[in-house]
Amino acid sequence: QVQLVESGGGLVQAGGSLRLSCVVSGRTSSFYHAGWFRQAPGKEREFVAAINWSGGSASYADSVKGRFTISRDNAKNTIYLQMDSLKPEDTAVYSCAAKRVGGNYDYATTYDYWGQGTQVTVSS
Repeated sequence: QVQLVESGGGLVQAGGSLRLSCVVSGRTSSFYHAGWFRQAPGKEREFVAAINWSGGSASYADSVKGRFTISRDNAKNTIYLQMDSLKPEDTAVYSCAAKRVGGNYDYATTYDYWGQGTQVTVSS
């Protein structure tokens, strides 16, 4: 059974930083991509970043490019999202996810496993 558990969310002032972690348990050897998505109140879930599980190549939404960094530590089965220069519009519930098939890494519906989410609030 695959489980994803996020941590690291919280309240931060604009311009500050947070690092989210996502610990993955289960058969991670079959994963192709891992990603972070976010959902703000009243808005649809949106793609934030994704990383190839084996090779480490990363992709980002334009809204976070240059400010957020996704990484993974395969030895610890952990995915990270380093968030710098945070803005109030980054406020959302952030969820990590994993998928077994390559491609379409920015589409939430293609992911097989999800964490419960962690709240990030950025004050102005």
